[in-house]
Amino acid sequence: MRPDTTEKTFEPAWWLPEGHSQTLWRKFGGAEPVEHIRNRVELEDGDFIDVDWLSASRADAAGQRALVFLLHGLCGCSSSSYILSLQRHLSKGGYSSVAMNFRGCSGELNRRSRAYHSGVSDDLQEVLCAVIETFNPDSVSLVGYSLGANVLLKWLGEGRDYARINRAVAVSTPFTLGLCSQAMLSGVSRLYGGYFTRRLLRDFLAKRQAFKQAGAADFDHLSELGDVSHISSILDFDDSITAPLHGFRNASDYYERCSSIHFLPGISVRTLLIQASDDPLIPPAALPDRSQLSASTCLELSPKGGHVGFVSGRDSDWLERRILRFLRD
Repeated sequence: MRPDTTEKTFEPAWWLPEGHSQTLWRKFGGAEPVEHIRNRVELEDGDFIDVDWLSASRADAAGQRALVFLLHGLCGCSSSSYILSLQRHLSKGGYSSVAMNFRGCSGELNRRSRAYHSGVSDDLQEVLCAVIETFNPDSVSLVGYSLGANVLLKWLGEGRDYARINRAVAVSTPFTLGLCSQAMLSGVSRLYGGYFTRRLLRDFLAKRQAFKQAGAADFDHLSELGDVSHISSILDFDDSITAPLHGFRNASDYYERCSSIHFLPGISVRTLLIQASDDPLIPPAALPDRSQLSASTCLELSPKGGHVGFVSGRDSDWLERRILRFLRD
């Protein structure tokens, strides 16, 4: 069986007709909160990652013993609207779920100098193993969004132990990181790049100052990065901070080694890729073609939908329902 690249029927709400409005609505439209239970996973390097649980609300859900593991996007967290919305739908549908906050994204500074980036599959491996040991589910499905989707696909393609992994869904994946970074240097997409850059730089400077005041052992690693006032784009940030902080030569090396497009052929878990052609952050050239997909992978490319948008006029939770259908199929 060869992989599919299909055009699925998604019709945007009339008042969200194109990619930018879809993207911004998902970002700022908000979502109904859920009652998380927070657990902390202590990492082998002395750092920690917080995960937020939501149990299934249906009385018969205990017998399913199924768990869905969620990964957020750049500058996101377990309280991002798309995470909350999916967790609420999963709970109503009889699934327990846990949302992983990448290092430094849970509202508390992490302990080590390193942060997170698009290729932190080792962190995913360590946290997922801890979650499985704690919850002991019969099966685990994974859903990643944007940066989290890239991490997920990289992890899947690395040939890890997938004994309990049932399915995976990746939404709005930046498959080719270099092309996506370049896209945010011009046009309207530059606005998104500027927003992410300001957020990332603000968080980095706050962390460096906090480490200095606390006399943290890892302060020297942050201090060695020097003056970062010249940073004005995602490319600058990755070249001056992400790369040296995480063992890459430069931004180009980071993009090449962590782009999930290189790992797609190695995926053996049944996987659904949900993308939109009008995604303002991911240019068409960054998407994989049929020959790069494994036999277990299906790419659903919609003409509309934006970046983690997919808000339909007929069904405002189209994306969540699509994910649930795939998990149940």
